Amino acid sequence: MKIEGSVALVTGANRGIGLAFSRALLARGAAKVYAGVRRPEDFQEPGLESLRLDVTDHDQIAAAAATASDVTIVINNAGIQAGPGLLDGSLEGARRELEVNYLGAWAVSRTFAPVLAANGGGALVNMLSVASWRANSRFPGYAASKAAEWSLTNALRIGLREQGTLVVGVHVGWVDTDATVGVDAPKVEPAEVAAKTMDAIMRDEPEVLVDDTARRVRAALSGPLEFLYPTA
Repeated sequence: MKIEGSVALVTGANRGIGLAFSRALLARGAAKVYAGVRRPEDFQEPGLESLRLDVTDHDQIAAAAATASDVTIVINNAGIQAGPGLLDGSLEGARRELEVNYLGAWAVSRTFAPVLAANGGGALVNMLSVASWRANSRFPGYAASKAAEWSLTNALRIGLREQGTLVVGVHVGWVDTDATVGVDAPKVEPAEVAAKTMDAIMRDEPEVLVDDTARRVRAALSGPLEFLYPTA
């Protein structure tokens, strides 16, 4: 679909990948970009229309859909990493990860699906991760929430097909954001994630494999189990 002239909503748009998505949409010619943020009074970015949106608050989601009734692209980017270790720590963080990363994306998607349908179908983009596919003992709750979101993305792809909505899943390894400051590994810039996602939307592609890590892990789903479940 065309991005030029479109109207978009990005959740978690105040920083990192969400802000990169918002800027990329404007750069590609979007007519309007709603920046879904928890505290719009603390957010200022030229060209964006801030919108109060906590994806765990269903009243705010409904209000956002009423305000942004002209959207043709919705990007579910809001996400957190807050869970415990595999064998220690409170499970409350893992519950929060599921609430935001999985149920939050679901709530936004189901609320905005009729809006997208009314505006011609449009596109729904879910920001996923290689953690959707590969087990992770360091961040098990986060990986589980992204695996659930990937399954949701596939269900939405099937369920929204008849209304003409393109559903896109974006997978990537480590991205250089505030959340990965303590990670000592190669990282992708948020702008690259955004650029490749914009390309996919314009080409009507359902899946984005941003970096080599995503491509390797995706290919390994049908390969030796040792890659997905290392024993050493």
